[in-house]
Amino acid sequence: MGGDNGPSITVPAAIQACEEFSNLHIKLCGREGQIRPYLENVKPYIRRQLDIVHCEESVSNDTKPSSVIRDKSDTSMRKALELILDNQVSACVSAGNTGALFALSYYLLKPLQGVKRPALISALPRGQKKKVFLLDLGANVESDANTLFQYAVMGSVLVQQVEGINRPKVALLNVGVEQNKGNGVVKAAHDLLCDIPDINYVGFVEGGELFHSEVDVIVADGFVGNVVLKASEGLAKFLMREAKRVAKKNWGTKFLAWFALPLLKRVYNKVNPDQYNGASLIGLRGIVVKSHGNASKDAFYYAILEAMKEVERQVPQQIESKINQVLAEKAKECIPK
Repeated sequence: MGGDNGPSITVPAAIQACEEFSNLHIKLCGREGQIRPYLENVKPYIRRQLDIVHCEESVSNDTKPSSVIRDKSDTSMRKALELILDNQVSACVSAGNTGALFALSYYLLKPLQGVKRPALISALPRGQKKKVFLLDLGANVESDANTLFQYAVMGSVLVQQVEGINRPKVALLNVGVEQNKGNGVVKAAHDLLCDIPDINYVGFVEGGELFHSEVDVIVADGFVGNVVLKASEGLAKFLMREAKRVAKKNWGTKFLAWFALPLLKRVYNKVNPDQYNGASLIGLRGIVVKSHGNASKDAFYYAILEAMKEVERQVPQQIESKINQVLAEKAKECIPK
């Protein structure tokens, strides 16, 4: 029940999800006294889909991940992950401290067999009601070529399973599309991906192609991916803020804005970050979805839907199978004939 707004956002989102999916059962981890008031007027048949798991402790935004692992055993975040370990739930959705969630998830759930490092992946709009998935978004600030290679495999599997895209197109984010561009790590990852026919690798893409290319998955290290994501979100907010400011400048712009309002709403609905909320921490032995800390009810609802899709499609199992298949193929290539 973390995040900037706590149960006032997460509980109504959970209720909405239960109203739409009668087979969904959600455990609400947090302080019972804070959660229960939001359930008082819930219909009885919906209330039966919701359980409260009381937790005494909380994780603030400035709490160090190491402290969360060592000193806080009764937080909602930890309890939710332990429920996955105990097979009581299939996924965890949290709006809490990102570093703490990653550290706890890594410590408790462990990486899948064959996976070096988990990664954060999320969708961004790319026109015509399509999405592009970007990873890593900051789970690992630095990555070597083998890690980028694994990101590409994991991202391809996630998009294929969740979006239903057969052989999604995968690219590496680079400073140019030419093969001689980029640093040594990106070039080495490129060479590795070119040798794997099971992955539909299409080469490099530049930052300017992020929102209009035909690529389905874009791979970068966590430092670059996080900067790109935050800059993109900041630009979207800036443009909307400037559009509103200009529209209110004088009576002429107010008059023009009245006619342009339907078009602006359509554009905003396409880029509205709420519908893209929910970054998945993939590569673990369990499903963990990270919501924005300041997410709205609708945004947190979309994060719940993302977790449901990954459960239904058994994404961790699919990733583990593909990673080990690819590693076995690479091992065969290294055996002298």
